[in-house]
Amino acid sequence: MAKIPKKLLHSVRFTALEAIERINRGGAYSNLLLNELIQKNQVDGKDTGLLTELVYGTISRQLLLAYEVEPFIKKAKKVDPWVRSLLQLSVYQMLYLDRVPDHAIINEAVEIAKAKGNPGTGKFVNGVLRSIQREGVPSLDLIEDPIERLATEISLPRFLTEKFVTELGEEETRKLGLSLLEPSRVSARIDLRFLTRAEAIEALEEDGIEARISDLTPYGIVADKGFLAGSELFENGWLTIQDESSMLVAQALQIKPGQKILDACAAPGGKTTHIAALLQDEGSVTALDIHDHKLKLVQENAERLRVADTVVTKKMDAREAANNFSPESFDRILVDAPCSGLGLMRRKPDIKYQKRPQDFVQLPKIQLEILKNCAPTLKSGGIMVYSTCTIAKEENQKVVAEFLAAQPEFEKIDLDLETKLQPAIHEQMLVLYPEMFMTDGFFICAMRKK
Repeated sequence: MAKIPKKLLHSVRFTALEAIERINRGGAYSNLLLNELIQKNQVDGKDTGLLTELVYGTISRQLLLAYEVEPFIKKAKKVDPWVRSLLQLSVYQMLYLDRVPDHAIINEAVEIAKAKGNPGTGKFVNGVLRSIQREGVPSLDLIEDPIERLATEISLPRFLTEKFVTELGEEETRKLGLSLLEPSRVSARIDLRFLTRAEAIEALEEDGIEARISDLTPYGIVADKGFLAGSELFENGWLTIQDESSMLVAQALQIKPGQKILDACAAPGGKTTHIAALLQDEGSVTALDIHDHKLKLVQENAERLRVADTVVTKKMDAREAANNFSPESFDRILVDAPCSGLGLMRRKPDIKYQKRPQDFVQLPKIQLEILKNCAPTLKSGGIMVYSTCTIAKEENQKVVAEFLAAQPEFEKIDLDLETKLQPAIHEQMLVLYPEMFMTDGFFICAMRKK
């Protein structure tokens, strides 16, 4: 590959292509990678929004874009993966965005192709994109198999599409899948020890941020415009970025100041710090994780959010809790279990392509083991909340059912959540699908030890 011209190297589309390539190779999560590449390629601040839109939009529609591009490249002897990614990125911008005219998109794609490949690659990319511009992409109606057609339309691997159709039905699966193609909205948790949500919104206006009060949680706001993490409130530790669904967990625990609480799977500490804030500087929350670097993250978050005196970190596998803590040590326990993360598919679109059917066999075993080993450390009358950021029944309702069958001293209790969330509560369990309120997908069940 020839040396990339400086102007091209710092461009949005070149950086977007580099991000997509690395994500497709595996081992790089989109949400972490973008910040790294913005710094490395010195992308102009005003272009970061477009960069995020290009990467997330292309990754989230990858299967659909591959279908749309395929007829125009099938006669080629060999098409390198990066060339496919460049074509998909360009087609995404041509079909689904309207900020930049087609000729400018095609011209820059050709320049990138020549710089990363050779003049012949540039000619190939030019020919394909101009053919797509002239002829249009193939209709989904050409796909005869209804599951394959739906999987392509919503760009969800076939096995996941089949799974959701079985559980939810075809139309609900379509709604779910299409909602994942919409951009994520950014929400934040306000620390009510320091200011009200109305006061926070007023303060954010001074930083040019437009926000509104969340109607799903009493602790949240939703930003419609602006960069929350760059605000003075964020720097002061009075605000932290957290999805509305995630804020519901601490609420479900029914925390009272002075209690001893175990957060069994704590990193990176969003829920830990929320629990600590609700303790009002009385009591403690013990935060477990098996990795030192993740515990350091919990500690850093606790310090920034002014709850470090209430948070105690401990390196431990939650499956060893019963061997390390005395029986009935805690008033409340949160098991925010490791899971498949399917509820995060809008925010981390690459997740859906990394999952395998065996994940839904192995993960429930771990989740159940954590619950069973934390249970003895809960006081009689105490509450244990089981939560995940997935929408897979195997990891949610089925794990709860199996746990309760083996632990008759536990019973489900009602969730005291906002009225708007009631339609998402079934059999005392909250199942938030991403299309309901445009939050992450999430599951919460609260159980009391009799």
